[in-house]
Amino acid sequence: MRNLRLLILFVALSLGGGILIGLSNAPGPWYESLAKPPFNPPNWVFGPVWSVLYVMIGIAGARTFARGARSAAMIVWFVQMALNFAWTPAFFTAQRPDLALVVIVPLLLSILAFIALTFRRDRLSSLLFVPYAAWVGFATALNFEIWRLNA
Repeated sequence: MRNLRLLILFVALSLGGGILIGLSNAPGPWYESLAKPPFNPPNWVFGPVWSVLYVMIGIAGARTFARGARSAAMIVWFVQMALNFAWTPAFFTAQRPDLALVVIVPLLLSILAFIALTFRRDRLSSLLFVPYAAWVGFATALNFEIWRLNA
């Protein structure tokens, strides 16, 4: 029962936090006016993709916390979560793709570090972060191109 509560808590933290950050930092007219690369997906893609990823992030966080609340992997999980939640305000609210790049690169590195730290001890948590790493890698390229096209 404790693990179920832990799972609900972590999924609520990641998914709920992501939804709250997204709603309070909506893209708006500024984002619509930006030049974007041809590989920019339609806006409707982001919500469903992030929702699935946040559930996966929450599951991995709960599993990692249950194995060691003060472990290096858990510290990295919290670091990536803080960076994840910082990116949206940096990009959309501050309207600073350059600042968002300063956030997203360490975010990607922290995701990769989490994968490496959990790979041997909890392969499932590690694998749950692989799609997240792929998406944030794509988002990093997209962020860079938006910055480059609009600098």
